[in-house]
Amino acid sequence: MRLAFLTSLIPVARPDTGFEIANAAILSALRAAGHDVTAIGFLRPGEVPADPDRAIVVAEADIENAVVPAAQKLRWLAAAARLRLPVACAKLRLAGAGRLVEAVRAHGPFDALVLNSVLLPGAFPELLRIAPSILVEHNIEHVSAEQNADHAGNPLFRRLYRREARLLERLERRLWDDARFIWTLAEEDRQALGPAYQRKSCALPLVSGDPAAASPAGLGEDPAFDVGLIGTWTWGPNLIGLEWFLREICPLLPDDIRIAVAGRVPPDLQAPMNVTLVGRVPSAESFLRSCRLVALSSRAGTGVQLKTIEAMQFGLPAVATTLSCRGFTEMPANFTLADTAADFARAVTERVAAIRAGDRQRIDGAAFMAGQRSALADGLVRGLAAATA
Repeated sequence: MRLAFLTSLIPVARPDTGFEIANAAILSALRAAGHDVTAIGFLRPGEVPADPDRAIVVAEADIENAVVPAAQKLRWLAAAARLRLPVACAKLRLAGAGRLVEAVRAHGPFDALVLNSVLLPGAFPELLRIAPSILVEHNIEHVSAEQNADHAGNPLFRRLYRREARLLERLERRLWDDARFIWTLAEEDRQALGPAYQRKSCALPLVSGDPAAASPAGLGEDPAFDVGLIGTWTWGPNLIGLEWFLREICPLLPDDIRIAVAGRVPPDLQAPMNVTLVGRVPSAESFLRSCRLVALSSRAGTGVQLKTIEAMQFGLPAVATTLSCRGFTEMPANFTLADTAADFARAVTERVAAIRAGDRQRIDGAAFMAGQRSALADGLVRGLAAATA
C-alpha cells in the first residue's frame, strides 16, 4: 500500500521524546511490512529526517511550550481564540498554513492516511477528505488536558487547560467517528473510547530500539548511579510524576543513594542534593544501563510509557507506579509496583541494597521484544485492512 504518515514531528535519527520514539516504531513497522510510506509534517529547526528520501518537511518549527519565548505563546493563544481551536492545534495551523494539505495532495494519491495524533487533523480537517484515514491516539488528549488542569496551581493555567480539554474532547469524538480505524498505544485507552469503537480499534504494542538491545549485556560495568529516571519532563503529565518523586519520595531515601534524571526539565525545577540533572543524553539505553535501578513514577497521563517499555526490553529492574505500567497485564519478575511515596521509597531502598550486594536483578528481554513486535505487526494489518475495505 502507498501510505502518508502525517505527523507533527517527523522521526529523526536521534529521537528525543516518547512521542518521537513511538512515531519511529510505527513508521518502521509499516515499512518493514512492505508498505511505501511517506512521512509528511514538521521538524524542529536544525534537525534532519532519519530517512530524508521518504520525508516531506512542510516547515521547521518549534511547537513545544518549553522552548519558545512568552511572545510566541501569546501568539498561539490569540490564534486559538480567533480560530476557536485548542492551542495544541492552533500552533500547528500557524506553522503549516497553506502548505501541509497541499503537500499531501501534491505527493498523492495515497491508499490511506495515518493521522499520527488528533492534533494535525484537528488543525487541518481538510485532510479527512483526501483519503481513508487511520487515527493514532498516542494519548487520550482531552483526558491529559483535564489532568493538567487538576494539577495546575495557577488559576489562569487551570482555566486554559479546562478550555483545552473541552475543545479536545469535542474534536477527538468527531475524529473517532470519521476515522476508518483507531490505533491506541494502551489497551486501557482503547477501552476508554467506549463500546461504540471497540470493533474499529486495537492497541499497538510498541518496541524501542534494536532487537539486540534485549540482551542483558555489559553487566560488569560499575553503575554511575543507583536510580535513574528518564523522560521529557517539560510535558505536563510527565512533570507531575517527576515532582512527586523529588518532593515526596527522595526525602524518604537513604542519603547515600545517588539519583540521576535524564531529559529536558523546566528551568525552575528544584532537585535535592543527591539528584543529578544530566539533561538530554546521547543514548537512553546507555543511560539506563548506567543505573542500578529504573524509577517509573508516573502519576498522570494516558497512552503507554516508552520508558517502561525500554526498561522491560532491556531487562532492567524497576520500581514503578501502577499508572507507569498501563498497557501491561504481566509484570517482569524484577519489577515492583508501588503507588504511595512510602511504598515506593521502601522498594527502591530494598532493591538498591540487594543490587549493591551482588544481585544485579537483570534479565533477558528478548521474549518480551519478540512478543511486542509480533503483536504490533498484527495490529497494523487489522488497521490497514479496515482502512481500505
